[in-house]
Amino acid sequence: MEQRLAAILAADMAGYSRLMEADESGTLARLRTHRIELVDPAIAKNKGRIIKTTGDGMLVEFQSVTDAVKCAVEIQQRMKRRNSDVPQERRIEFRIGINLGDIIFDDEDIFGDGVNIASRIEQLADVGGICVTAAVATQIADRLEIAMEDLGEKTLKNISRPVRLYRIGFDSPVLPEVEAKRSISKPSIVVLPFNNMSGDPEQEFFADGLTEDIITELSRHHELFVISRNSSFVYKNRAVNVREVAEKLDVQYLVEGSVRKIGDRVRVTVQLIDTANDAHLWADKYDRKLDDIFAIQDEVTAAIAATLPGRVEAAQRDQLARAKPANMAAYECVLAAKVLHHRSTIADNERAQTLIDRAVALDPDYAHAHAWRACILGQAWVHNWCEDRDAVWNNIMAALDRALALDNNDADVHRILAAVNVNNNELTTARYHQERALALNPNYDLVVVQQGELLTWLGRPEEGIEWIRKAMQLNPHHPERFWSHLGKAHFAARQYGEAIEAFMHLSTMDSIQHAFAAACYGWLGDEIAAAAHLGKIRTLDPQFDLDSFIATLHYAQESDAQHIREGLLKAGIASTSASETPDISGSEKRP
Repeated sequence: MEQRLAAILAADMAGYSRLMEADESGTLARLRTHRIELVDPAIAKNKGRIIKTTGDGMLVEFQSVTDAVKCAVEIQQRMKRRNSDVPQERRIEFRIGINLGDIIFDDEDIFGDGVNIASRIEQLADVGGICVTAAVATQIADRLEIAMEDLGEKTLKNISRPVRLYRIGFDSPVLPEVEAKRSISKPSIVVLPFNNMSGDPEQEFFADGLTEDIITELSRHHELFVISRNSSFVYKNRAVNVREVAEKLDVQYLVEGSVRKIGDRVRVTVQLIDTANDAHLWADKYDRKLDDIFAIQDEVTAAIAATLPGRVEAAQRDQLARAKPANMAAYECVLAAKVLHHRSTIADNERAQTLIDRAVALDPDYAHAHAWRACILGQAWVHNWCEDRDAVWNNIMAALDRALALDNNDADVHRILAAVNVNNNELTTARYHQERALALNPNYDLVVVQQGELLTWLGRPEEGIEWIRKAMQLNPHHPERFWSHLGKAHFAARQYGEAIEAFMHLSTMDSIQHAFAAACYGWLGDEIAAAAHLGKIRTLDPQFDLDSFIATLHYAQESDAQHIREGLLKAGIASTSASETPDISGSEKRP
């Protein structure tokens, strides 16, 4: 027998008997999924060791109290998010208790008062909550910024002395996210959606489009750190508190404004705010004919850049000029099409295609319209929202060729061309277009995350990880797929625990993501978890074949392709040749 000091985490599932009676097989399946995708990886990430499991609970040993508490908070926070759209009667929720004490180890089991106390206080924890002893609270008081409520001394069953207990609070995030706050010296700025003051709901797209174009123009300044459109539009039609927005997005400056469009005239009001003290650094009003909308955009951008104290001078403006459309109706169609595209539904995609086709018809020489036609068609191609995929692909390529011929300075053109060339395994050409896109718009989160993807394919995943994390910083409300890109980069870097952690952020996983997760567990030697992910693959894609799957990847180095092949073989997948290549329309190639 061995005796040593350890932190013990005891957890069990609330309402286990009731859930099992209502739906035994479903409850077991959901519990197993939570274990594989969330609980076990969180324990491994925080250096814990599972000592014992029961049908509805477990005992876990940690050498560090801090690790035990971080693990518990992570599990409960993530379970809360997972349960957000699950009916109350079907939710799987845990109680967790943590104690620090002497533990007796014997034949892979543990005994002693330290274990008994952990088990008893777990029963006193709230459903979805965490209860800890005073010994634990003392250890973490100066190490974690975490709320604790003193519950006083409690008498525990079969424990002779009273034990002082604390409740851990985590309704708001109290632990740092995977990515730390950025430490940058250049000014950071967010442009909130401009308010539509026209009284016409149909003109909403005009205000949104002007906001988006100002974000794009500001992003051309290498001197600025500009929060992406996706994150700023979270605050659309919401009353905002400047300080809260600044803290949430980690920005120094905030731009807000309004647009009133009546007939052929437009009035734009805009103001720049220093979020540290709510001071209005600058404000202006533009009352012009609609034809002057580009002059308004340029003046707003220049004024904002010039007023950021000590950071940016107006003379430093990027001289890259995009081609302007000759037809204002075409411009409005493009703005409306962009708004619909961002909604990512079949119906909105179809409407966006109609509008973008009209824009191209009205102004055949408008390069940005051709670029966005390729992007909107690409969305339909990726999600398989089209009957003839080959015809749509040809239309995408034709639109890109036309856009590039008209304007070589549009970042979206080069971004999409880079994605297309990766799909065709033309990585050298893809790299050229990717670097052009990055030079043209260094703060465009889709361009930045794609840089990380490309570097991963090129055999430089460590650099890829840095770029993907930068994209997450640029867009704190980034799409879930960014986590998938990060997971694949960590896998290529042989960082399996970090890869699993990244995949844990996905609300659902497709067969390709399950394949990468299975390969991670294959390399880690976890046969049970690997088998579970292989089972998911078979359910989602019964025709999945190892050789065909490897053929869909774009690694420049054969060793990287062999790396995932070996991981899947270790996971237990069979290596057989397929008669046909699986449909990868659900994959994450996004023109």
